[in-house]
Amino acid sequence: MSSESIVRGAGAATSEVRAWSEDPLTARARSVWTAGDFLPIARSFATGAAEFIQRLSLRPGEAVLDVACGTGNLAIPAARAGARVTGIDIAPNLIAEARQEARAAGCAVTFDVGDAESLPYLEGQFDTTVTMFGAMFAYRPERAAAELLRVTRRGGRVAMANWTPEGFVGRMLRAHTAVVPPPAGVPSSLEWGKEAVVRERFGAGTASVTCTRRILDLSFPFPPAAVTELFATCYGPTVMTLRAADPAGASRLRSELTRLFEEANRATDGTTTVAGEYLEVLARVA
Repeated sequence: MSSESIVRGAGAATSEVRAWSEDPLTARARSVWTAGDFLPIARSFATGAAEFIQRLSLRPGEAVLDVACGTGNLAIPAARAGARVTGIDIAPNLIAEARQEARAAGCAVTFDVGDAESLPYLEGQFDTTVTMFGAMFAYRPERAAAELLRVTRRGGRVAMANWTPEGFVGRMLRAHTAVVPPPAGVPSSLEWGKEAVVRERFGAGTASVTCTRRILDLSFPFPPAAVTELFATCYGPTVMTLRAADPAGASRLRSELTRLFEEANRATDGTTTVAGEYLEVLARVA
């Protein structure tokens, strides 16, 4: 990361949501995450998300930002802990669902539409910035890393959960790129699951970085083949890969996903539960 990328105050903005640049990668990211209804996927690992928040021991009134918040898996338990929470996501449909989920939970959360690579907040506005399987998918990770640091106050925390390349979801994501490669020049999102890469990307912007490998369960109330169909209709990356693939490639991806879910399934009652390994990152901002 260049020194310019971590200058505090660079790109500072008011808390008013600003329109993101319509460059091709940003437009592509928005199209991927608006392609499906992510809520059923998010609910499959909601317990693990709540445990992630619990480990942070948030204080009442602490200002928390959830980046690439999806349907509110982190934002809602953070609000339940008494924090003042803002969630932001590039997909307007996911923000609409997050607002509904928060209302149903009786939680007050501010949700904005915006881009992890250009956050519409002031420098140092938040005490803790969190992101679970969210900012790791930004196409320009150096921008996302700089923004996570910029909006977090000195001495504050950035907490990430990033799928590891070796884990179940890492294998599943590689099955997608084997069928349809990512855009030229875009690094694998799974690089965020490597400790050395995390340390390099945060660089001098942090006083300390702690990385811990953890496991969470993804649980679905139906058998593996039906989970594949759920991903085919609800998980943006799967939806878009199937759309871009030729018929043979789409068939290979469906078959490979079902095989992965069958092999990793720990449930014996006709449902599906798989263990997903992720890298938990806790960075203290310098």
